[in-house]
Amino acid sequence: MRCHDFDSGNVWRLVLALSIPTCLSQAVNVLYAIVDRMFIGNMDAVGDIALAGVGVAVPITSLLSSFAVLIGMGGSPLMAMREGHGEHEEAVRILSTGFSCLLVLSAVLTPLFLIVKTPLLLLFGSSPTTLPYADEYLTWYLLGTPFALVGSGMNSFVINQGMSRRAMVSVMTGALVNVMLDPLFIYVLDMGVRGAAVATVASQAASCAITLTALLSDKATIRLVPAAPRAYIVRRMVRLGLSPFIIIATDSIIMIALNAILQHYGGQTMGDTLVGASTIIQSFHLLVMNPLGGITAGSQGLLSYSYGAGNVARVRRTWACVQVLATIYTALMMALAWNFSAPFISLFTQDGQVARVSMHYLRVFTAAIIPLSFQYNTVDTFTALGWSQVSLPLSLLRKAVFTLALFIIPALTGSGGSAFFAEPVADLTAAVISTTTLAIMLPRVLRMRAEGRLSI
Repeated sequence: MRCHDFDSGNVWRLVLALSIPTCLSQAVNVLYAIVDRMFIGNMDAVGDIALAGVGVAVPITSLLSSFAVLIGMGGSPLMAMREGHGEHEEAVRILSTGFSCLLVLSAVLTPLFLIVKTPLLLLFGSSPTTLPYADEYLTWYLLGTPFALVGSGMNSFVINQGMSRRAMVSVMTGALVNVMLDPLFIYVLDMGVRGAAVATVASQAASCAITLTALLSDKATIRLVPAAPRAYIVRRMVRLGLSPFIIIATDSIIMIALNAILQHYGGQTMGDTLVGASTIIQSFHLLVMNPLGGITAGSQGLLSYSYGAGNVARVRRTWACVQVLATIYTALMMALAWNFSAPFISLFTQDGQVARVSMHYLRVFTAAIIPLSFQYNTVDTFTALGWSQVSLPLSLLRKAVFTLALFIIPALTGSGGSAFFAEPVADLTAAVISTTTLAIMLPRVLRMRAEGRLSI
């Protein structure tokens, strides 16, 4: 699908064509990450220890990936907005600057993380037993940083010029490569944890190649032309991408805090059980949040293009269509969590107590995911329109409420399990405030844009 379809194509069809493939891509990403951990956890003799080590390394890899989000989510809406405004050459410059920034970040972050990886692993909870596995996995993963950053970051530029199917193919190819290579490297070649990391790097390289091929092909409306980054574009890109960057960068820290609270209040009798349940619950929660983010972010290109073109009616229509999709998806996932979670939980544990605790608190953790869809859509809408001064505070709001509730609720109740209630409290609070903000500000912003009082 080419960018000119954004002018007159049916909005519902465009939203479905953009958001559904992006949603599926994110779902596949989560699924193959889960499969990755299952292979490691089933290694002979050392599976549990190796899985714990890799689990400590995951927040660091998530932090690294947030830099791809900073450039991809910050630059791609700007590109689509300029294209919608008829500034094709500027859109090309934005795309080229994004590519150059990702290369520079790869060159800087790879040696930096290799130098500080051991202190970070110890800070994030690695023990002398798990440190060798965490260190081995992270070392090999970091060697593939250019593939991870360029592939993921540039995929956003593919999506936001209407080629969401090509973006989906890129992600799914990477997932397939990873799932095929994991058992080969881990078991057949006896590479253990190192094999899992090498398989991940290979999958990221495959995704990166497909993404760059799409941007260099004749099918791309805005083609990649490698060039030096422009400082003024970098500033706007970082300012707009700061909101999603902070979301990803802080998620791992919050989850570490959750596990610490569960261990502290659960004590010797329930601490390990609650932390084990938390790992399972967070895995399911990723299956909710990442595809939901795919739905709301997948149509950002259409929002940005329509806003740049001054077609505010299509902006309103796009928001409404995305919200319908997001509501349907979260309602479906909530129904699964409340009624059909047992098969999912059984993939991770055969311990009856852990399974029971997981099932109970999974319902608590997902109790407000339907309202949360409004918060996600609001944040991504303001990001697409270039209003980072609104999207960033709304993103931080949910994290702040979650953190406060995480410390206050268990302190008041004395129960470790009550920490899980921090999630629905944060989701509901953020949804109410975000939706209120949208209702007040969006009509005003669109009216000013339609009257020509707002530039892009």
